[in-house]
Parts: sequence; C-alpha cells; structure tokens
Amino acid sequence: MVTGAGSGIGRSVAAALSEAGWSLALAGRRADALEETAVLAGGPCLTVPTDVTSPAEVAALFEAVRERYGRVDLLFNNAGTFGPGGVPFEDLTYEAWRSVVDVNLTGAFLCAQAAFRAMKEQRPQGGRIINNGSISAHVPRPHSAPYTSTKHALTGLTKSLSLDGRPYRIACGQIDIGNAATRMTEAMQQGILQANGALAVEPVMDAADVARTVVHMAALPLEANVQFATVMATNMPYIGRG
Repeated sequence: MVTGAGSGIGRSVAAALSEAGWSLALAGRRADALEETAVLAGGPCLTVPTDVTSPAEVAALFEAVRERYGRVDLLFNNAGTFGPGGVPFEDLTYEAWRSVVDVNLTGAFLCAQAAFRAMKEQRPQGGRIINNGSISAHVPRPHSAPYTSTKHALTGLTKSLSLDGRPYRIACGQIDIGNAATRMTEAMQQGILQANGALAVEPVMDAADVARTVVHMAALPLEANVQFATVMATNMPYIGRG
C-alpha cells in the first residue's frame, strides 16, 4: 500500500513497486489522481480515495485491501504536507499547525496502526512499514516548525514500531528524503530561504532515485531491515555549511 499515491514521490514509488512485481493499493485524497497513478504503474492496482486524517476512512481503506488481496505485506506511509510556507513562527495560526500535524503525524499513526494490526493478525504473520521522513527529521528549514516537528516525531514513531513489531515479524524503517523533484519542491528550483537569510537555488534529484531505494528496502526479507536511509540531492545544503 502506498499513501499519498496521487502525485510526486508516492506516484514514483508506486510505479517502481509495480515494476518490481508488487500488487498495489493506492490511497490519496483525489480519485482522478489515483487513477492516473494506476495507469502509470500498470500492474494490479486497487485505488481507494482516502483522507488519512479520518479513522473511519483509514479503516475502510484497509478493509478494502484485505478484501481484494487478503493481506497487507507493505505500507509506504507517504502522505504528507508542508503546510504554510514562509510564515514566521510567531504568526502561525493554530489551524495551520493542526492541519500539518493531522496529516503528517496523526495520518501516519492511523495508517501504521491499521497496517500493524493486519500484519499481526494475518498468516503468515508479519510485514513491513516504511515511513517517509525527511531531511527535516534531522535539521529544520527557516519557518518550518509544523513540518519539522512532525518529521522529528515520525522518527520516534518509526523506532517505536520497530520495537513493538519484533514479536510479530513486523519490520519498520524510515527513508529521509532531501529535494526530490516534485511539485512540492518547485520553489527550491527558483530560490528558497536559507538559514543565513539569503535566497538560494537548491539542487534537486529525480524522484525515481527515491523510488529505487524504497523498492530495495521493501524487497529485503523480514529478517533484515534498513532502519534509516537518507537519499538526497548530492549538493543540497545539508552537510557542513552548505
């Protein structure tokens, strides 16, 4: 299952997983975008329009997957939002904060919990959850408190799932991504605020490079796990002084 599958990294990962032989369940807010991803992916696809912030819709998503495929072997927990960009911390509204937390953290929790339950109950038991973290799970950008906070929290969720999943053959890892070329990162190619207050164009990488890494993580036997992986544009300002 891939959440946030209607565009960007989710779409690229879905296509790569399909090429690798996986049967897919695609979740996202927009039915038309999911259908476009299904056409691109080719192989067996179930599309389920889903708001990951809704417990009822997440429950319905996993029920549909079990009815179609009988089990859940992989969740790429990918749905997310940057939220309002460029808003100083002191000017953030409660609604803006809550909207990012609901999608990035609560949505990830709901999907991971549903996957965990399915993987624990099914026979043979087990499966893998891959959480989409971010470079922001390590260091923030200016004016990014909601997004950065949720990505740091997602790292804690990944570690907890790894520990709690041990008795049930449930592996959990996290991929931290930096500057994949998607609609969400278009601003980086025009010039984006840096820590020193300057605007700078940042390099990006093809989202397919992320997808190949997810496929590798997914293909491992459950006795092995990539706990954390960082995939980033080589020259982006992350290491050292940039």
